[in-house]
Amino acid sequence: MTIAFWALLAAIFLPYLFTGFAKFQGGFGPRQNHNPRDFLETLDGARKRAHWAQQNSFEVTPAFAAAVLVAHHIGTAAQGTVDAIAVAFVVSRLLYGICYIQDWAAIRTLVWSFGMACIVALFVVSA
Repeated sequence: MTIAFWALLAAIFLPYLFTGFAKFQGGFGPRQNHNPRDFLETLDGARKRAHWAQQNSFEVTPAFAAAVLVAHHIGTAAQGTVDAIAVAFVVSRLLYGICYIQDWAAIRTLVWSFGMACIVALFVVSA
């Protein structure tokens, strides 16, 4: 399995890191687990932003998955290039979540843009 596929697996599970921050900071008990979506909507501050980072991560992961799969299927790009772009995407998503939680909006936008550029780059290097 290539590094890009491992990066895809990491991207799939990364949203749960943000979910964990949102749910378990300050105590998450059985009562909240009966209606976790309702519970998440009651959060505020960093925990609410972690929830939003989780939602955004779930939204962008399918596009990244498609880009990795296309890059592998087409196979014209050097595997090292595909791997590097895929790892850069995952790092950008981790930084994106940190920026979101810390409420660094301007930096978050730059990091988000870089991650989206990684997705485009996977398609471009395969063209």
